[in-house]
Amino acid sequence: MPRPSSCRQHSRRADPVAESTTTSTADWVNPLRDERDKRVPHIAGPCSLVIFGVTGDLARKKVMPAVYDLANRGLLPPGFALVGFARRDWEHEDFAKIVLDAVKDHARTPFRQEVWDRLAEGVRFVQGTFDDDKAFATLADTLHKLDGERGTGGNHAFYLAIPPDSFPVVLGQLSKAGLAEPEDGQWRRVVIEKPFGHDLASAKELNSLVNKTFPEKSVFRIDHYLGKETVQNILALRFANQLFEPIWNANYVDHVQITMAEDIGLGGRGGYYDGIGAARDVIQNHLLQLLAFTAMEEPINFHPKELQAEKVKVLSAVKLVEPLDETTSRGQYAAGWQGGEQVVGLLDEEGFSKDSKTETFAAITLAVDTRRWAGVPFYLRTGKRLGRRVTEIAVVLKRAPHLPFDSTMTEELGQNAFVVRVQPDEGVTMRFGSKVPGSSMEVRDVNMDFSYGSAFTESSPEAYERLILDVLLGEPSLFPVNEEVELSWEILDPVLDHWAKSGAPESYESGGWGPASADAMMERTGRQWRRP
Repeated sequence: MPRPSSCRQHSRRADPVAESTTTSTADWVNPLRDERDKRVPHIAGPCSLVIFGVTGDLARKKVMPAVYDLANRGLLPPGFALVGFARRDWEHEDFAKIVLDAVKDHARTPFRQEVWDRLAEGVRFVQGTFDDDKAFATLADTLHKLDGERGTGGNHAFYLAIPPDSFPVVLGQLSKAGLAEPEDGQWRRVVIEKPFGHDLASAKELNSLVNKTFPEKSVFRIDHYLGKETVQNILALRFANQLFEPIWNANYVDHVQITMAEDIGLGGRGGYYDGIGAARDVIQNHLLQLLAFTAMEEPINFHPKELQAEKVKVLSAVKLVEPLDETTSRGQYAAGWQGGEQVVGLLDEEGFSKDSKTETFAAITLAVDTRRWAGVPFYLRTGKRLGRRVTEIAVVLKRAPHLPFDSTMTEELGQNAFVVRVQPDEGVTMRFGSKVPGSSMEVRDVNMDFSYGSAFTESSPEAYERLILDVLLGEPSLFPVNEEVELSWEILDPVLDHWAKSGAPESYESGGWGPASADAMMERTGRQWRRP
């Protein structure tokens, strides 16, 4: 295996969680929740959710439908309020109609008029621009009135579904209007969507900016992948069963592959994606968080402080594997066939210049420098216009000695693998060898599948349902803290710097599985990518 990189240097902290992320972590744990049966659904207390950016796709397709779904499941308080802020010339009723349309188009649960009528009673709208002092004074007055009319108790969460360059002015206005500082017995929280910076320096600047207005215990950075049932199920599979943990280490595991593949291109998203690329968009957040869940040690308990401490330990131990020319790969999709139709390449997509060097495929090789994972490479890849849409974590085991068998008996046998399917078809697959029926001894791969859809009668909630409810409950277990974000950028920055000096990305055909350099990256160590 190639050598770990020395190009990424940072001091190891004696305390696995920095002071800035743990000073008030105990405050995050609701003592009432700790005393209750964890199997009982937890209902949010009196509160409101204020959404900035209500005209965008995120609010319309994810946030507002998730709020309705929570109400439909009885997980919001009777007096819950939903407040929109935008420059549109809307009345409360106009915004309520926008929310209703979003609910009918995108909600997961069936529409029920009585649920909507109850939710609509708490819908409010405030018109204004982000730099309008009077608008934020009106917002403060609106929230104060809701405390009296709806019993929201001074508890308000602010969802910034807006570009990061608008954060400074909005955070400043919230502070100036007195909306960031709660009175005794109340809470105020802020919700931030990725990207959490563009590199390590900008991430530190963003964290500092946010923490000047809201303490770290009140900051919730949403990575929607962490709200998926199958991601959380990694912890249950590993730590609630005796079956997996004894072999979950370098003695038995050959390597780990973490893949997020998309079969769509970037039509219409050029303005957002150009200059960001696949590594920043997916590896820095989603895939490194999946790695942390896969490689972390067992926490003392599932309190937020303990979970976050174990994730920080893992990310602190991650190193790039060198040389980067051989252990990383990047590509840019070209024209080809996808789903039975011919599609254009990235450079012909609207919003991209003909000389764009933005990658749509990225793969990197990492080592986790701990006793458990010494010598086990972790391969992370993501791409657009690939063979199919799939996100999975594949733990591939070492080959058995096969001492009783000759080579002809096992020539069609691959390596045992444990695969967590995050999306679609959420579930788990185990691949192992079984004898082929017949008079001869021949062993071939077979799969054993567990599917959420067939094993449970209740459908999995959308990720945003779980995460928004956790914000309102003050439950930060599934939200990355400052140090996790900064450690992730420390891992990725050297790769981005290397690619910036390496010319244009390699071209790959749409509908395939990435550039040739990605296959070569694996073949150098005698391995190959899975074809999900």
